[in-house]
Amino acid sequence: MSVAFVKEESAETAAETLLPDRPVSPHPNLVTEAGLEALKRQLEEAREAYGAASAIEDVNERRRQAAGPLRDLRYFTERVRTAQVMPEPTTSEVVAFGSTVTFSREDGRVQTYRIVGEDEADPRAGTISYVSPVARQLMGKRVGDVVSVAEQALELVAIS
Repeated sequence: MSVAFVKEESAETAAETLLPDRPVSPHPNLVTEAGLEALKRQLEEAREAYGAASAIEDVNERRRQAAGPLRDLRYFTERVRTAQVMPEPTTSEVVAFGSTVTFSREDGRVQTYRIVGEDEADPRAGTISYVSPVARQLMGKRVGDVVSVAEQALELVAIS
């Protein structure tokens, strides 16, 4: 039988479908309650996508379709496993993980962000990671304090 009529898995095909792991931050995996729930949802979505890809009959197509969900499964499994749910801040006197901060910039812009875990940070949605330069400078500060980030002064005007 001609090899053209036989489906064979080649080492090249297998290597093409292995995706490198998503990088995992070296920082503690601090999360809010909502952040943990989002990680669990993303893990379940990856499981479902992997299950759907695993049902594909053609082995090479199955590998191609499963590569992304498999990588996401490894990542979200690790992130859920290492998640440390942080309590809501007990005071609005000092900036802490979970605080919503409002600060003014030298150029007059006023911005408000909630400080959250790395996986749940989305500046466009009003959240920043606790390891971001702005959050790191603001942690432990009080209203009226001024910090410098990237050679720009930020004045903390509200904490909630």
